[in-house]
Amino acid sequence: MAESGSVGGRGKWGYIWRHWVTLFLHLLAILLFTRGFLLTRTELPFYSHTSDLSHSPCFSSSSSSSSSSNASSGWTEPAVNRLVIIVLDAIRFDFVAPSTFFPETKAWMNKLEVLKNAASTHPSSAKIFKAIADPPTTSLQRLKGLTTGGLPTFVDVGNSFGAPAIVEDNFINQLVQNGKKVVMMGDDTWTQLFPHHFERSYPYPSFNVKDLHTVDNGCIEHLFPTLYEEDWDVLIAHFLGVDHAGHIFGVDSTPMIEKLEQYNNILERVIEVLENQSGPGSLHENTLLVVMGDHGQTLNGDHGGGSAEEVETAIFAMSFKKPPSFVPPEFDTYSCQMDLNGKNVCISSMQQLDFAVTMSALLGIPFPYGSIGHINPELYALGAGRWNSDASQKLSESDFWMQNYANALCINSWQVKRYLDAYSASSAVGFSHDDISRIASAYAQAENYWSHSTIELLLDRNNGSDTLMPVLKRQINAYFNFLSTVAELARSKWTEFDLNLMGTGTGIMVISLIFQLHAILRANKQHGLTSSSPRGSWITPGTTFALFLLGIRACSFLSNSYILEEGKVANFLLSTSGIVALRQSLIKDKRLIESVGFLFLSTFCRFVIEVGLSKQAATSAFMKDYTSWILNIASALPVWDYAAEVVPMLVLILLAFWLYKVTSRSFCVCPWKYVILGTILSYMLIVVHWITDSERFGVALVPESIGRTYIPRIVYAIALGQMLLMAFGQLFKDNYLDCKSNLVAKASAMLSTWSSTVILLSGKQGPMIAFASLVGGYFLMRLNNGEEDAKEPRRSFSIGPFPVMQWSLFATCLFFCSGHWCAFDGLRYGAAFIGFEEFMLVRQAMLLTIDTFGFSIILPVFGLPLLVATKHQTNVGKHVLFTQLSQMYTIYGFITSIMMTFTILCVTIQRRHLMVWGLFAPKFVFDVFGLILTDVLICLASVYYFGQGKDDPELKSS
Repeated sequence: MAESGSVGGRGKWGYIWRHWVTLFLHLLAILLFTRGFLLTRTELPFYSHTSDLSHSPCFSSSSSSSSSSNASSGWTEPAVNRLVIIVLDAIRFDFVAPSTFFPETKAWMNKLEVLKNAASTHPSSAKIFKAIADPPTTSLQRLKGLTTGGLPTFVDVGNSFGAPAIVEDNFINQLVQNGKKVVMMGDDTWTQLFPHHFERSYPYPSFNVKDLHTVDNGCIEHLFPTLYEEDWDVLIAHFLGVDHAGHIFGVDSTPMIEKLEQYNNILERVIEVLENQSGPGSLHENTLLVVMGDHGQTLNGDHGGGSAEEVETAIFAMSFKKPPSFVPPEFDTYSCQMDLNGKNVCISSMQQLDFAVTMSALLGIPFPYGSIGHINPELYALGAGRWNSDASQKLSESDFWMQNYANALCINSWQVKRYLDAYSASSAVGFSHDDISRIASAYAQAENYWSHSTIELLLDRNNGSDTLMPVLKRQINAYFNFLSTVAELARSKWTEFDLNLMGTGTGIMVISLIFQLHAILRANKQHGLTSSSPRGSWITPGTTFALFLLGIRACSFLSNSYILEEGKVANFLLSTSGIVALRQSLIKDKRLIESVGFLFLSTFCRFVIEVGLSKQAATSAFMKDYTSWILNIASALPVWDYAAEVVPMLVLILLAFWLYKVTSRSFCVCPWKYVILGTILSYMLIVVHWITDSERFGVALVPESIGRTYIPRIVYAIALGQMLLMAFGQLFKDNYLDCKSNLVAKASAMLSTWSSTVILLSGKQGPMIAFASLVGGYFLMRLNNGEEDAKEPRRSFSIGPFPVMQWSLFATCLFFCSGHWCAFDGLRYGAAFIGFEEFMLVRQAMLLTIDTFGFSIILPVFGLPLLVATKHQTNVGKHVLFTQLSQMYTIYGFITSIMMTFTILCVTIQRRHLMVWGLFAPKFVFDVFGLILTDVLICLASVYYFGQGKDDPELKSS
């Protein structure tokens, strides 16, 4: 009992300091591991300059021209004077290509008719490309990759909320350094990446995914007047409507179709303006139009990973000056199909990696220093009409184009080799010796061809096509071999994983596990000292079985298949624990109803998880205006439609009635009683909100603007007021309640406070999930209480890890039951705007976090004390109860830490896996956020729950 007094003498900090130390260790471990795992490649502070070309084996653009007056100050002979780039964010390839290119026609196909018609009517002047992006496929990384010509990495996802300026050499920087004037309008990510590069810019906020029109309308407002102005060389217009429509409504939705039709009209007007101004001496005589997507999207509107739907986008390019008649078939990648109107449409393919260097070559500016792409021959050929007047009389237009293309590839290859040499010398983790040798060999072979045969033929004007063409084709193939070798090696080995930092972070995580395990064992030792009963021993069959379940779940994280099926795995383990509990109930002949009920609940959770997985399978039936899966099941039945509206409201009223009954309990006194009454009021407001928002009832209890906007804000305000009231209640010693009753009262008040916001954000599925979590928690408390020794109620107080493990598994099931999964399309962005139309980062991030983790982390963490308080029929004393609660929070955090540690091991082992950015990295991000949120809430809950209440007089005297 001496130890008991010493702990109690330190106050509540004697129980909770370990949780704060654990939080610090986890923050440090995650910080170090993340810097090692999500580390970008080394960015070199070097830039290309016009004078650099004199160090290359290639000849200048003036040497390739018959007239020195046409010489360019850049690296290549400029092919176009002006460039119009229209970025349609998240344009899928099948938005642009005719439906005949696909096995099945979908509603969203054949909407951008103007691009298909231009490609079929002017096949030598307009081309459609299937453009392949490199993952990660978020807008920030793709814009960075498109302008630098390099391979971005996953870590920049975190910068999507506030993109830093690009410090590497890039296409936009080269434009500005070489006297080109750039005008930008649309997505404000451009001004964040290039804050001082634009002659004029019209940025619009891009992160409000509910807003489909503000950015697009801003682009339209400025685009058409700017096309008639002369004070620019490059115009960039970035539309966002399709991306936002995908996130909120999905690809197969009416807003998506409307957006595509709007874009078709806009592009038709743009092409008309450029064609009307393309005559000799006109403003757009030598303008190139490029319409492109930065990435694709899944049917759910997701992007970020590396699936075909996400990486396949489109590029349409159209020249308004006659290009050469053809590109040699060896360098053409087109495939042709007849569209629905019987017109022949040809589509080529290219890598987005090649965009920056190809545009630089067309404009005649130096290539970005770190670009590893190659000049695309078909896109480069669209600008070759500029050179027709310079062509030798002995060569055709196409032959003369090949001269220029071969020289441009020489410069391209020299620039890439220069960059790789500098990178290998500067980066701590570059290419291996074998890779360097392979690259050097391919470049040496190409350079040998160039210096010993090709360059002499190019400089000799007397050579005819029959002599020059075979040599040029061999030279171009040699450069292709070198550049494709570089791109292949870069994609396979580019990301630099700092294994030292990753190992250090993993080591600190292991230290935190040892620290938590020591705290658990020490608390158990205290139980043994304060209990003369042999049942104080912690090593029981239940403990062994809990560790067995923990081991199975942890090991499942090492497999990509089990990560995809994480919800089913957690539900299977939860059901297994329920069967074990049922066996114990049958043996002891008690708690049988609770055991059977818990198994039925687990079966219901499995069904709901399956429904949630059908959303993940990208079925458009779940991507409607509803935030709930309930309204989408058997939606064809009118009776079900009304039931799906009414049942959630009835369940919410039932929950409100249950809370009202709680207020009559002896432990529900001021201020906790008023907190719970506030929640009942919030529930009624939510019902009014749903009735007003529904189209089926036709009842307007309040004006629609108030129902949709102000009622959610009132619910948030009530929750905030409840929090302040509970904080105020902490300032007073409520010694009129014993310790156990005080714990129950505070837990009930805290859960009711959070529940209103969580239910509101979850939509009409919220009451159902809340009711399931309430029933599941009740069953777990009753089953845990079933182990109570009727003869020695005070001495049998060690809970052990088995019920905590069940609590953790049930919380995981609730995450998947509420329609979430560990991927970025598992986030319900619409929930962040309930009650608000305008975007504010911190507010929307908080609401999105509450919606995502409300049922799976916030409510389970604050509800854990009920598992302790309901264990005992009598007051066992403040120190015993608080020691046990501290131990249980430590066990809960230990389980979460084990899961995080195995996730770290998984991404370390699978860091070169094909699915690393599509599956393992998102799982890592979700688990990191879940771990830190769990730790923070445990620390806050400890401060809230510990330190008040009184012991029974009998216990005090003893």
